[in-house]
Amino acid sequence: MGIYLNPSNDNFKETLTRKIYVDKTMMISVLNEFMSEDNKYICVSRPRRFGKTIAGNMIAAYYSKGCDSRELFAPYKIAKDQSFECNLNRFNVIKLDINSEYRNALDKNNLIFGLTRDLQREFSEQFSEIKFLEDDSIAKCILKVFSKTGEKFVLILDEYDVLVRENVSSDLFTQYLDLLNGLFKSDTLKPAIALAYLTGILPVVRDKV
Repeated sequence: MGIYLNPSNDNFKETLTRKIYVDKTMMISVLNEFMSEDNKYICVSRPRRFGKTIAGNMIAAYYSKGCDSRELFAPYKIAKDQSFECNLNRFNVIKLDINSEYRNALDKNNLIFGLTRDLQREFSEQFSEIKFLEDDSIAKCILKVFSKTGEKFVLILDEYDVLVRENVSSDLFTQYLDLLNGLFKSDTLKPAIALAYLTGILPVVRDKV
């Protein structure tokens, strides 16, 4: 269990303590259908405060090998769905809150380098039998695990578009595009990805008075 790689279900568990929780777990059934198809890269754009992060936490809690979420989902609709058992806590999950990482980075120009280094450490800790190098990208780390174990990954990127909205330096933006291209446009990596779920902010357009 790591911070980014195979996270726990603590965030979603905390959400379920609210007095009011609208059951949206059947989203998982739809995602399970996408996983069996070629169209397994999903991007959802919504305005702020529309539950994007909660959905990401729910998805991570369901797929992540870093936790056991059977009892957590038991009271909800997805537990009665025929696909529930198929993918429950059976995948390596990488969950990145890009907005949080950007806001908390002291040296924003080294954001991608720092994030990659943190993930490299978690890969080394969780897959100690595999040798990871300092210059391995996140995509390369995933590929090494898939090559050695056959295990696939679920990628969850919350607010993936924050660096576009913040108009960051061209150098940082190029690094970020390289990261995204390496993860989502690589035909070599594609067999190792079971599902990708990205969320972005849909701007609210107001009429001029």
